[in-house]
Amino acid sequence: MQLRYSFRVYPTAGQHQSLARAFGCARVVFNDALAARQAAHQAGLPFVKAAELSAAMTAAKKTPERAWLGEVSAVVLQQSLRDLEGAYRAFFDGLAGKRPRMGAPRFKSRKDARQSIRFTANARWQITEGGKLALPKIGEVKVKWSRRLPCTPSTVTVVRDTAGRYFASFVVETGDVQDPPDTTAEVGIDLGLEHFAVTSDGRKITSPRFLRRAEKKLRKAQQALSRKQRGSTNRDKARLNLARAHAGVADARREFHHQLSTMLVRENQAVYVETLNVKGLARTRLAKSVHDAGWSAFTAMLEYKTARYGRRFARVGRAFPSSQLCSGCGHSDGPKPLHVRAWTCTECGAEHDRDVNAARNILTEGRRIAPG
Repeated sequence: MQLRYSFRVYPTAGQHQSLARAFGCARVVFNDALAARQAAHQAGLPFVKAAELSAAMTAAKKTPERAWLGEVSAVVLQQSLRDLEGAYRAFFDGLAGKRPRMGAPRFKSRKDARQSIRFTANARWQITEGGKLALPKIGEVKVKWSRRLPCTPSTVTVVRDTAGRYFASFVVETGDVQDPPDTTAEVGIDLGLEHFAVTSDGRKITSPRFLRRAEKKLRKAQQALSRKQRGSTNRDKARLNLARAHAGVADARREFHHQLSTMLVRENQAVYVETLNVKGLARTRLAKSVHDAGWSAFTAMLEYKTARYGRRFARVGRAFPSSQLCSGCGHSDGPKPLHVRAWTCTECGAEHDRDVNAARNILTEGRRIAPG
């Protein structure tokens, strides 16, 4: 199984320039290759193959117009071409119905908020004895290690995010992973807004509402940005301050998701969760709260962590009437307005907390549909 470990890195001023040069060269190679394929398509010529694009890039490095491509690692440039291949593959697979549809590859811009370059093993990058990340034609970059890597990484991607922060993302191939504690427990999870998650055993996890709590700070940063003159250095600084504020919210939400998903996977042999219509809810008056909750990211974490540790996982379809059924006798009591938080089954007389009852129904349905 492939796992990704990300750590904050702190380039020096000179390394900032070297990384900016590498980002720029990777972007130019990507755009040149995309332009070549688009030109061939418009001229009715055959699809330009990856080997032809690689040869064209090598030839371009020998011309005065593109000689500066030689100032960065050749592996970075080759990986940029691989990124284009991946973008085309995703596009064509979408057209063929093999995956959700994706847009055609687009040209990259120096103004794109996220910039990245990738080094594979043949680039001869390494982690030094002093714990720094040695990158070809960039130098030894300081890394803030928060945990140990389980084995030698196969690749490292250096990323500059919207807030101007730098990260090193390592990909490692793991064999046997440390098993979580043995358990026979299973859990159904009802996701919501007032409570982020309610479990079938009655636990209620309050929604942290990171975005709501940061609204005042974000509003002030947005107002400061709007007052700055377009194209000015002060506007760039204000934009960065706003991006950092948003990044802080995203980081806190991600950490909450990680801690909760890890706890649930460690405690349960099987985890079942309802599929929510996130896109539909995002078009309602609840849009900001839905975005703040981040249900999709959380369920994705549950899915890959259960797979990693050999736990069972299933998504219950959104059409399943989890809040209409009595979890005791199975009687359908019909739809209920959102303000109804507790109800009594008209068939068996059982009294239910709306969310706990829904979680128990998700548990029952998850057991029924889960593979194996």
